[in-house]
Amino acid sequence: MSGAPAVEALTETEARDELARLAAEIAHHDRLYYANDAPEISDAAYDELRRRNQAIEARFPELIRADSPSRRVGAAPAAGFAKVTHAVPMLSLENAFAEADVRDFFAGVRNFFRRPADVARVTEAAIEVMAEPKIDGLSASLRYEKGRLVLGATRGDGVTGEDVTANLRTLKSVPARLAGTGWPDILEIRGEVYMEREGFFAVNAEREAAGEAIFANPRNVAAGSLRQLDPAVTARRPLKFFAYAWGEASAPFAATHEEALSCFRRWGLTVNRRSRLCRGVDAALAFYREIGEQRAELPYDIDGVVYKVNDLELQRRLGMVSRAPRWALAHKFPAERAQTVLHEIRIQVGRQGSLTPVAVLEPITVGGVVVQRATLHNEDEIARKDVHEGDTVVIQRAGDVIPQIVSVVRERRPAGSKPYVFPDHCPICGSLAVREEGMAARRCTGGLICAAQAVERLKHFVARDCFDIEGLGAKHIAAFWEDGLIRQPGDIFRLQAETIATREGWGEVSAAKLIAAIDERRRIALDRFINALGIPQVGQATARLLARHYRSFAAWRREMEAAVDADSPAYAGLLDVHGIGADMAADIVGFFAEPHNRDILDDLEREVAVLDYEAPAHGAASPLAGKTIVFTGGLESMSRPEAKARAEALGANVASAVSSKTDYVVIGADAGQKAARAASLGVTTLDEAGWLELAGLGGTAG
Repeated sequence: MSGAPAVEALTETEARDELARLAAEIAHHDRLYYANDAPEISDAAYDELRRRNQAIEARFPELIRADSPSRRVGAAPAAGFAKVTHAVPMLSLENAFAEADVRDFFAGVRNFFRRPADVARVTEAAIEVMAEPKIDGLSASLRYEKGRLVLGATRGDGVTGEDVTANLRTLKSVPARLAGTGWPDILEIRGEVYMEREGFFAVNAEREAAGEAIFANPRNVAAGSLRQLDPAVTARRPLKFFAYAWGEASAPFAATHEEALSCFRRWGLTVNRRSRLCRGVDAALAFYREIGEQRAELPYDIDGVVYKVNDLELQRRLGMVSRAPRWALAHKFPAERAQTVLHEIRIQVGRQGSLTPVAVLEPITVGGVVVQRATLHNEDEIARKDVHEGDTVVIQRAGDVIPQIVSVVRERRPAGSKPYVFPDHCPICGSLAVREEGMAARRCTGGLICAAQAVERLKHFVARDCFDIEGLGAKHIAAFWEDGLIRQPGDIFRLQAETIATREGWGEVSAAKLIAAIDERRRIALDRFINALGIPQVGQATARLLARHYRSFAAWRREMEAAVDADSPAYAGLLDVHGIGADMAADIVGFFAEPHNRDILDDLEREVAVLDYEAPAHGAASPLAGKTIVFTGGLESMSRPEAKARAEALGANVASAVSSKTDYVVIGADAGQKAARAASLGVTTLDEAGWLELAGLGGTAG
């Protein structure tokens, strides 16, 4: 971020604090973008947050959080549609912003492989990639069984999406039946739903003539149109679909990505004809520059180019990281910039008490989109950029609504302007706002007496990736709190329809619907329940880790209450969970050490049933499914990253430390103390041949 300290200059404490802030901020923007179609910042600002997070993690890998943005995709699905669990997760892509980033990607692919047969053919000059224009639309999947469309879904959070089958059937570019022959009995096609500019202008003209608000950009129209509860509305919008990938397939149907796209065309799907096979990094970069020059002439919006390794066997071996495939990269276009006036800096108070400054801007159109607000992150950001109220500021955006403040135009600063003084008291409850040593944010010390914190925690509790109570939005939570109807989560489940029906804006029907929606959430998955508690540093990804490890709420609570003793086996067991560090463990244990929190849990247990964790069906047949595996020493037949990728693809949990709960330790050359610890604990050890056999790779060594 412009003006932020260089990553190289950060201390370990500063890095830890900034990773915590970035995780919370990026999660907030993910929800706005993916679930609400109402982004608050530009693509460029969002990408810069992720880029800085990634750079800090690269320098301090031991500080990577379980709820790191690098482990997340999108946001939880919206209410109003049935939920769909993707058989194969719909992952996002890592981003590149400069040619050097793309060259690093090709070098990373080259360095991933170690088998002698790979060395000659996997070079930066020889790696083939399919280069495709990156459409600015909404990701969706189409499930075909025996050639017939049976299900259409949005990406959602990558694991669970929304069933929008009826809406997708209205698109002319989505065939109800696949043409030709050769398709697998089960085939999940993935692609992008989008709207061309001509259709976008026509829709806006109709809305303007009808006195309705116009849409900001084609992406927002496409997303909103696909999520219409009435498919007839979707049918009236000129949406289109480009197929570019696939998820579940009951049988292989291609050896390369290029061949797969050819199959899609034969089967009646639309594939972007501007996609091109590029051999080597220089050819890929040449395509990027070429498509960038043609960008304004294209009938649809694009925000970059996607590169995908062409060889599907190499794709399989490269595998995935937590939120993205290793075999693909999105090369983004530069952001657009403009100037406007910052009228006011407002302070918002979050559920953990953080005071976040928000810039209120003179509305300005940038790239056809009106922007009015931007986050200023914290008081250090204001000081680094020397931002004053009344300043003219340079903003930038790349595809969405609210910009990032890049810098201040000091020569246009009003006479008598004074530096912004960050408040040292909470603007809501008046409590002292303190900034602890090493922390980036100033926090309200009001705790439970601060209405802003209490309300924000309740808003989080009912959010889409938590209890997801339809019809109970942020405004309702605030109003119910204000009138004393709710004070803690359990109160939500004790609301009465007759009480709500008498309130302004409510009636018997709407009140009954809300109570019905609340009752539908009295049974909840363990990971969603953990996330809903709002424990510091515990987001969606960490909640899933904890749910997968402890399996039931009773077991998790029992172990966490026992872990209050830092020398206990329970505390050691928490640290054994791959992805849980000492800092995060302290926050989790601290939550259970607070009597008020235990009272809230007791109260909730009387109102809701928390379901035991169920492992996904994908990979369940593997002998490694659900097992914990540790690698130590060097392997001859493959690199360590490839071995870990293979284990994860087979459903294993790859850990970095050996404990009594480890199932296998794979011992390579020059193994260290992990081998000795495995022997002392009686953990099963495997040599390289044994690992290859267990992983279904027998005979591939050397």
